Amino acid sequence: MEKFTDQANKIFDDVIVEYHLHDDVDYKPQNPFKDGSIEFLLFAKNWIDTVQWHLEDIIRDPEIDPVEALKIKRRIDASNQERTDMVEYIDSYLLDKYKNIKVAPDAKINTETPAWAIDRLSILALKIYHMRQEATRPDASPEHKTACQSKLDILLTQRQDLSQGIEELIADIEAGRKWMKVYKQMKMYNDPALNPVLYATKK
Repeated sequence: MEKFTDQANKIFDDVIVEYHLHDDVDYKPQNPFKDGSIEFLLFAKNWIDTVQWHLEDIIRDPEIDPVEALKIKRRIDASNQERTDMVEYIDSYLLDKYKNIKVAPDAKINTETPAWAIDRLSILALKIYHMRQEATRPDASPEHKTACQSKLDILLTQRQDLSQGIEELIADIEAGRKWMKVYKQMKMYNDPALNPVLYATKK
């Protein structure tokens, strides 16, 4: 039986490859998975992360027009909210999946929910893809390639370790040794009722 993280990592890698076939932050992909499935959510999650990764690259162009930079900054803010929302959708999916699990009396709470660990796994896939590009870039110096290959090796080990940690967390949840307790992020900067800069403009 395929491990959950093997499936997730494959979806993330496929999403990143698809993005780079178009290399366009405005491209709208066709999610190939059934709406509401965990695969659908993983695809959507990594697409958000991949587009945001490239928006972060674009905004760091020293020659960027300030007006355009502000537009992109606001788009990044909106993307951060979408990213958080998608993490919460994934956690909600898992909460529903494991709602009938009998939790042991001595069950422990993890420091993060499964979906926030999956969020880190998604970002790792992006780091690995782009570090591999740098390690094999034809016009890069041998020193640059060697340094990037060393970093890539670390990232690959990190993905292996994080994947194992996620698998162990899911196994603990399924066995009732750990229980999921989800807190909404309750971000304040995007909320007109909570950000003082925003609600001050309404006076």
